[in-house]
Amino acid sequence: MDAFRDNEAANRFELEVDGVTAFVTYRKSPGAITLVHTEVPPELGGRGVGSKLGRAALDAVRAQGRKLTVECDFIRGLMRKVPDYNDLLAPGGAART
Repeated sequence: MDAFRDNEAANRFELEVDGVTAFVTYRKSPGAITLVHTEVPPELGGRGVGSKLGRAALDAVRAQGRKLTVECDFIRGLMRKVPDYNDLLAPGGAART
C-alpha cells in the first residue's frame, strides 16, 4: 500500500511505494509554500508515481490552506495538465515556464 506523508523535518512531501520513497521538496513560510523539486527513483519510473505524488502534494497544500509558488518543472507540467489546482497559486506565483 502506498503511503503519503508531509515530512516536515526533511522539508518534503513523500510517497512510499513498495518500500521506495519518491518526494517533492518544499520551502514553507507562514501561509505559503514553494514546491522546489520532485524526485522519483528509477525503480518507480513508468508507474505513474510522479503524478500520484504531485497530486497528493497539491492536495496537501490545499488542505493546509497555503498559497503556492512552483519552481519544480514536473509540478509545473502537472498543473498545466490538471488546471484544477491553479487556484492554489499565489499572486505572482504562477508556475513559471
